[in-house]
Amino acid sequence: MDALPPLVPAAGRPFGIYVHVPFCATRCGYCDFNTYTADELGDGTSPAGWLEALRAELGLAAQTLAGNPPVQTVFVGGGTPSLLGGSGLAEVLAAIGAHFTLASGAEVTTEANPESTSPAFFETIRAAGYTRVSLGMQSAAPHVLATLDRVHAPGRAVAAAQEARAAGLRHVNLDLIYGTPGETDDDLRRSIAAVLEAGVDHVSAYALVVEEGTALARRVRRGELPNPDEDALADRYQLLDAALSEAGLGWYEVSNWARPGGQCRHNLGYWAGGDWWGAGPGAHGHVNGVRWWNVKHPNTYAKQLGEGRLPVGGHEILSPAERHTEDVLLAVRLHTGIALADLTVEERGRVPAVVDRGLAGLVDDRLVLTDQGRLLADGVVRTILD
Repeated sequence: MDALPPLVPAAGRPFGIYVHVPFCATRCGYCDFNTYTADELGDGTSPAGWLEALRAELGLAAQTLAGNPPVQTVFVGGGTPSLLGGSGLAEVLAAIGAHFTLASGAEVTTEANPESTSPAFFETIRAAGYTRVSLGMQSAAPHVLATLDRVHAPGRAVAAAQEARAAGLRHVNLDLIYGTPGETDDDLRRSIAAVLEAGVDHVSAYALVVEEGTALARRVRRGELPNPDEDALADRYQLLDAALSEAGLGWYEVSNWARPGGQCRHNLGYWAGGDWWGAGPGAHGHVNGVRWWNVKHPNTYAKQLGEGRLPVGGHEILSPAERHTEDVLLAVRLHTGIALADLTVEERGRVPAVVDRGLAGLVDDRLVLTDQGRLLADGVVRTILD
């Protein structure tokens, strides 16, 4: 076991808990997350066994963290958390509550796949204390969903979002992926129209990335599908941004748009360099400059916890320079930008280079990306840091 150093949450920073659910009904062709189908796991791990191990990890986490800080945000991700059912997700939140105190007004999110939800599912999780749901829609175009190996029908994501809102979940996100081989501008326009019809208050949209080791990467390598085109990705991003902005969903991070009050507080905690405990197989955590990650396989995860040990696979202690680099990288991607005072003298000297190129502007002594700059955010960061 990798022994963690003392974990002392930073004063004044929000603290969150991320829970990783490793189960999926099928593996999507583009996904390289730490997820497993029933066939891949065999008889070694079940949702009930995973939940028992999760309870054990949360108990050890509460003992390990100095001060047992109140939990401002919870995010249950995966994988497919909705495969646990509403009652299973209620048990996850109860397990957190058995060892930690949820702050008043805490944001509690779960991811869900549209095909494994129902009105009863949403009513159950809302009654359990969930305040937000994030649904994987990806596209409204059947041929795009087929290329991505998504199994839900094109209209199911919109129906699920409407069911979630009807059940009293005020905050609902839909995820989109753009740039899939074969997708057209009109396909994306139809997807955006469906998102707006659903009436959600948050949209996340990501350019398709062909990750090594995935089925999609193998198809691209064989020449069955082309790699996503960079110019087309930029055009699609601008199309998305214009349509969402016009509908009242403003960008607050390069890949995220929300109506006022709809921003994901848990993710903002990540982007602001906050503290969180990552529970579950392969989950990553961070507390005050200490970053660690759990062992990836659910069987190994459960075995170590059954022996009374935290399932930590490794950790690192970030140096002040590394923490600064990450702070710049993340802050620049936010609509609030980064304060010039948070940059070094050398970095402030590089600011005119990105301003003169029209990639960023100065707003109240903060460096904020322009619309063009959002397309080249990584390049802006490299210019400032280099």
